Amino acid sequence: MSIEQFIDNEVKANDVVLFMKGTPQFPQCGFSGQVVQILDHIGVAYKGHNVLENAELRDGIKQFSNWPTIPQLYVKGEFVGGCDIVREMFQAGELQKLFTDKGIKAAA
Repeated sequence: MSIEQFIDNEVKANDVVLFMKGTPQFPQCGFSGQVVQILDHIGVAYKGHNVLENAELRDGIKQFSNWPTIPQLYVKGEFVGGCDIVREMFQAGELQKLFTDKGIKAAA
């Protein structure tokens, strides 16, 4: 399976996927940590992928999304954005609405 096929499968098989530096339990960059805090605050279940463990994944996700930075958030197979976009959407209430509109349950 190519890295593109792996990424495509992951974003389609999981409602919310975060490609990040580190893990949800131990983010290894401030931007990844901010997105983890937002998702945890909202209370939505998500799958994290540590791009630091796999150079092919780190390069592949940038090509897959045509987005140069990490973290990258996907919801129901669609690329949402990186840290700044996720933070702005959260502050405006748009991220919570996106999860609701997509039928994704949040604990908060």
